[in-house]
Amino acid sequence: MKQEKPVRVQKVIADRGYASRREAETWIEESRVTVNGTTISLGDKCLPIQDDIRVDGKRIRRNQQPKMVFAMNKPRGYLCTNYDPHGGRTVFDLLPPELQTAKLSCVGRLDKESEGLLLLTNDGELQNKLAHPSYRVRKIYHAQLNIPLKESDVPKLIRGITWESQQLSVEKIFPISDRVKEDWKNLEVTMHHGKKREIRRLFYAFGYDVKRLRRVQIGNLRLRSIPRGQFKPLEKKDIDLLFQSSYSK
Repeated sequence: MKQEKPVRVQKVIADRGYASRREAETWIEESRVTVNGTTISLGDKCLPIQDDIRVDGKRIRRNQQPKMVFAMNKPRGYLCTNYDPHGGRTVFDLLPPELQTAKLSCVGRLDKESEGLLLLTNDGELQNKLAHPSYRVRKIYHAQLNIPLKESDVPKLIRGITWESQQLSVEKIFPISDRVKEDWKNLEVTMHHGKKREIRRLFYAFGYDVKRLRRVQIGNLRLRSIPRGQFKPLEKKDIDLLFQSSYSK
């Protein structure tokens, strides 16, 4: 019999569709994960078939779920979390009962007041690829400001700032134009990363308030024909679009 090789615990959790590797690492750092009854540390390995792996005391089952990926048109007022201790509404409340227990996780989270294209999946490897900076997955947002953006601030926003030890910046900014004129209150913003509330914090640092923020595209996958609060399953051709980028401007 072929001897089983040790594997990092966060990879096992991700492979079985419970979370992304990054989220699993957070669980380990929070001392929520045990292997054979012992609380583990980040970097510890296990034998996936033999060992008893648990999160918050609940066993991580050995059989893998079919991998599922969904695109959702997230409405405002919903949290991108599997559980809110304060009883707030989450994006998972929008799913039908048969998907409530599918161990789906959010990819590229949107804050409570933001809306638009959100990915939900139980594919830990896909989550890891989409989050990893080496893949440079493009994200496009439409942002509505309280006042028109000064054109002189565009290079400053692209150059970015340091806020609480984080470098915040965007890569492209365009006014959304109609047939008559360019509208500098309504902007198209492109970036390849996405720290927590990055766009809102960045504009705030330059004296602007983002009144509405909507993600309209990830890679070359666009938010189309999905009503607000609804979702659709993605096929392989759709998933391939996530890792493609082509600029029209």
